[in-house]
Amino acid sequence: MTATPASPSSDKRVLLAAPRGYCAGVDRAVIAVEKALEQYGSPIYVRHEIVHNKYVVQTLEKKGAIFVDETAEVPEGSIVMFSAHGVAPTVHQEAAERRLATIDATCPLVTKVHKEAVRFANEDYDILLIGHEGHEEVIGTSGEAPDHITLVDGPDDVANVTVRDDSKVVWLSQTTLSVDETMETVDKLKEKFPKLISPPSDDICYATQNRQTAVKQMGAEADLVIVVGSKNSSNSVRLVEVALGAGARDAHLVDFAEEIDEAWLEGVSTVGVTSGASVPEVLVEGVLEWLAGRGFEDVELVKSAEESITFSLPKELRRDLRAEAAALNEKP
Repeated sequence: MTATPASPSSDKRVLLAAPRGYCAGVDRAVIAVEKALEQYGSPIYVRHEIVHNKYVVQTLEKKGAIFVDETAEVPEGSIVMFSAHGVAPTVHQEAAERRLATIDATCPLVTKVHKEAVRFANEDYDILLIGHEGHEEVIGTSGEAPDHITLVDGPDDVANVTVRDDSKVVWLSQTTLSVDETMETVDKLKEKFPKLISPPSDDICYATQNRQTAVKQMGAEADLVIVVGSKNSSNSVRLVEVALGAGARDAHLVDFAEEIDEAWLEGVSTVGVTSGASVPEVLVEGVLEWLAGRGFEDVELVKSAEESITFSLPKELRRDLRAEAAALNEKP
């Protein structure tokens, strides 16, 4: 559905993207931390940010979650949760060595990519992983088959790629990339490796694609697009790029409404608003209230898809992990 024309009585309007905000994997991960705190009490340690959103992390910290950078920071006998971005097998090994009870909140769509990496590595393929160097999801996926995976960080990186056998090459991707940029990279890879095969199913997450599609629809009409999300959120950063690519005159990423610069509104009659897949709706509502206070009260929905996917909570939440942690630490 595309946006309907604004009311003649107003020359200021907001185009609000749908879908936006939490995807199923993020919703599952955040609820998993909350449930773990309810079931086992504080502290629950979380390795890296459970999702890439400042507000979510701060809210969970207030409830008793402790975020750490490395497994070694978690005291022996504790419970540690792995974030939605996934971890390498070596991290599971580290947790076992420290006798930690673990909860794996990896998004099932990321787990799918991990399994693809293992399968193609077992078949001795060279795997070209399209993604951003240093991103936690890329680190986790690469760790599944480090001897077979080469990172390709965008179209400009293709020239540097070498493989052992160009008849046994497959590409996989980080789930939160821009669809357009990923396919540009794939096209360049296929020029270099004509026998390159694609994964059996699309790696880029359905939620990432849906949010980008909605932004494309409103970007051509918007003078300004405001994306609510954190700077370390790959899918949120991509939404700013997609908005500009779709024709928006200006686009900015903000965590909170108070970060919006009123100067951005100069000469603006149409503002597009969306949010990354790790952003709670309360932050979007704050932006809409801020805009309404400056005359942008007319809000029209730009809907690209219906989302009904849900994921069950990690199976570990059905066990007594405190007892498991104690038992692990009683072993000689």
